[in-house]
Amino acid sequence: MCGIVGYIGGRQAQDVLISGLSKLEYRGYDSAGVAIGDGACIAVKKKAGKLANLEAELEGRPLSGTLGIGHTRWATHGLPNDTNAHPHATEDGRIVIIHNGIIENYLKLKEALMSRGHEFKSETDSEVLAHLIEEAYSGDLYEAVRTALGQVRGAYGIVVTHVDHREIVAARTVSPLVMGVGEGEMFLASDVPALLAYTRKMVFLHDGDMVVLNDDGFRVTDLDGNEQAREIEHIDWDAEAAEKGGYDTYMLKEIYEQPTALTNTLIGRLHDDTGEVNLDINLDPSSFKRISIIACGTAFYAGLVGEYLIEQLARIPVEVDVASEYRYRDPLVSEHTLAIVVSQSGETIDTLEALREAKRHGAKTLGVINAKGSSMTRELDDTLYIHAGPEIGVASTKAYTSMVSAFVMLALWLGRARGTLSEQQGAELLKATRELPRLVEEALAPERVEAIKAVAEKYAHARDYLFLGRGVNSPTAYEGALKLKEISYIHAEAYAAGEMKHGPIALIDSNLPVAVIATESRLLEKTISNVQEVRARAGKVILFLSDGDTENARHGDDVIYVPRAHEMVSPVVNAVAMQLLAYFTATALGKDVDKPRNLAKSVTVE
Repeated sequence: MCGIVGYIGGRQAQDVLISGLSKLEYRGYDSAGVAIGDGACIAVKKKAGKLANLEAELEGRPLSGTLGIGHTRWATHGLPNDTNAHPHATEDGRIVIIHNGIIENYLKLKEALMSRGHEFKSETDSEVLAHLIEEAYSGDLYEAVRTALGQVRGAYGIVVTHVDHREIVAARTVSPLVMGVGEGEMFLASDVPALLAYTRKMVFLHDGDMVVLNDDGFRVTDLDGNEQAREIEHIDWDAEAAEKGGYDTYMLKEIYEQPTALTNTLIGRLHDDTGEVNLDINLDPSSFKRISIIACGTAFYAGLVGEYLIEQLARIPVEVDVASEYRYRDPLVSEHTLAIVVSQSGETIDTLEALREAKRHGAKTLGVINAKGSSMTRELDDTLYIHAGPEIGVASTKAYTSMVSAFVMLALWLGRARGTLSEQQGAELLKATRELPRLVEEALAPERVEAIKAVAEKYAHARDYLFLGRGVNSPTAYEGALKLKEISYIHAEAYAAGEMKHGPIALIDSNLPVAVIATESRLLEKTISNVQEVRARAGKVILFLSDGDTENARHGDDVIYVPRAHEMVSPVVNAVAMQLLAYFTATALGKDVDKPRNLAKSVTVE
């Protein structure tokens, strides 16, 4: 959450900062601000609410200067108002900071600073950092920041500037920071999309890194002052990849990007001749006696699909944990455990801390991750990148289906390596997996999309929804309910269809739409029996059926057909229909699907 942008060079900094912050709005925020230095002073402007409020404040009165830092804030300490917005400055205005994260010991530090005469303007934990730096400053900004950070405990991405120094000092622990390298100019941001309009040369900072940026380049050290080598990476994404590309919303664009994203996930990894996959993983699959999959939100549901696939194909016991609970239940972990963490951003703090807990207990670790250079990728034993590209919409679409596809390949790899999956079985499933980009493209055919849109609009004013699925598609039901909740704000619940009669059936009446995933599977007959239980109680059944299944169509009030797929890969195809149902429900209600209320793309505080 929160967004950071910094610039030093020959351009007007305000333009760079506002442009960069606009690319980070997907991270979620409640206020925005900038600080611009012109060599004589540092001017600060900040406003609660949307970035447009700040732009209106600057219109006609732009801040001039070629050095600046900007921030969009997600409130943790203190109300979302102008005063608590970042940047924060010292009393004399000479030191200015922005900060992502949480300073856990800020109260103790604040009390000590106040006892020494420091006066605070805001309610934030972040302002403590400005005062600590001021107290430590004696002419060297880098050393002052390093000294201040030695006193804090918590998570931070911090960026600092001082009126007497044409430089920006930054540091990170947990909260992500990436630098952009230009010709005679340097950039800094929380995430790559903020910088793509200016450079494709990126340097990803590691946990515990500090950096000094000036017009000529950068210098990276650790918190003890030791020089650190960080490679410049070339990012393939162009600026347009982070824009809407002609679609009404980022979410719709990313739904339609799924055939390409899936191609990128699968490409070069499938070998038709042997029925094997090459994931470039160095872990020994024969050494694992059990697997723990750890994730949050959408990634958690992808992990549930992974559990089903791995147990079926590789015959290894798997359990899936909500990352925020993992550390606190004293999990049973040993050196024979493989802990798989799943995250689009690679920065989700609950998942990151769960990863560290698993490592402390001796587990081997693997990540299913989208973002290269993220915190998790630097702490994992191995990483299976999904290569879905930047995902701007808060509600995950292409990252989810790419994660599920990655689990299909991982289950294949484990099954073949452990001898639980024959060459023939592997070849059959590999062929089905290779078909996924084409099947998803088919799922996005105009006539299918229009049919889903019509159903969504029909039930858009329902107060509640129920989603049902069985087997490998029970997680698809959970994901469908989550998508609907996230962007339409309609209350939705999901259950394994056989569980409905153990309580949820009491909810069913003539006002309740019940979305049932009843695509081709060995459990289809049982699923249709559950549909009959809904119909007997006057529930409105929305059936998701495989193409050509006219026999079961009579059991639904509305039918949505999806391309026929192998049962083991069908969650990818079926998820697309779930995404479209949620999307068109939300747009029918006039909701902002890209920035749903109370949500952020990357959750980097516990």
